[in-house]
Amino acid sequence: MSKKVRWGILSTANIGMQKVTPGIMASEHSEVVAIASRDLGKARAAADKLGIAKAYGSYEALFADPDIDAIYNPLPNHLHVPMTVAAAKAGKHVLCEKPIALNAADAEALRQCPPDRIVLEAFMVRFHPQWQRAREIVRSGELGDVRAINAAFTYFNADPNNVRNQADIGGGGIMDIGCYPITAARFLFEAEPKRVVSLVERDANFGTDKLASVIADFGNGRQLSFTCSTQTTPHQRVLVLGSKAKLEVIIPFNAPPHERTAITVDTGAPFDGSLARREILPAVDQYTEQAEAFALAVLGEKPLPWGIEDAIASMRVIDAVFESEKTGGWATV
Repeated sequence: MSKKVRWGILSTANIGMQKVTPGIMASEHSEVVAIASRDLGKARAAADKLGIAKAYGSYEALFADPDIDAIYNPLPNHLHVPMTVAAAKAGKHVLCEKPIALNAADAEALRQCPPDRIVLEAFMVRFHPQWQRAREIVRSGELGDVRAINAAFTYFNADPNNVRNQADIGGGGIMDIGCYPITAARFLFEAEPKRVVSLVERDANFGTDKLASVIADFGNGRQLSFTCSTQTTPHQRVLVLGSKAKLEVIIPFNAPPHERTAITVDTGAPFDGSLARREILPAVDQYTEQAEAFALAVLGEKPLPWGIEDAIASMRVIDAVFESEKTGGWATV
């Protein structure tokens, strides 16, 4: 199959420039043909840096280009829905950064997108072989009954100019990184949580959540507990606890693209983990894996298991986390 999906990049956001766009360019069935910014000079500079043929000085011009099949949207969170809807109505498929919206009501506006346009929330981790293998092990029954997932995702960023620290446009740790443990649990349990409870500490200056701990009840004795923070030492983990064994994804979220990764399976005997089975997964760029899966779906080769409804379901969980913060009790998802 020689056909390729032609991509347009919406903005010169850092994640797009440094990670996602290079990942798309490495996808066998993708090619990046244009990039847009509200500042044409920035768009041209980005295009020159990455070797992209066309640069546009407006998002609308990018959407109007008939030679573009798909749009990658890494804009700040408050622009995810309106620009995704606009792109889809212009006939483009859209890969949109996470979280896909400011809340579930915002996300529901994505239903305005034409049904024949693919819209995917860019949780690239779901395409990494280590996550695929982890779910395969869970499904196999080797862990027994999986009863708890414990996760953490933290970093330190106190820059007031960083979009992650701007509450009015969807900043904060829960939106930026808390969504990953939620996605991990939904992916591995293959279910939706029923209710959540949270403890949230907010930055006095930014108003964003800088530290949050969350428990999610998935029913049938299954629990997720996680901590996320934008102002603690960098750390990440996913630990899956079953009745027979536990599984850990060593670098679950920021898997290095040029290094192999590992997961371990441990029965808990002995406690020090010295007899755990360690599985090594090949080095892959999860952004390339994501782009390739998206491109194949656009080309009609292999449908994606996730779309707009999955993204709305994810936002409902995040909404419940914030509702629990307000009430101090359990919130129904």
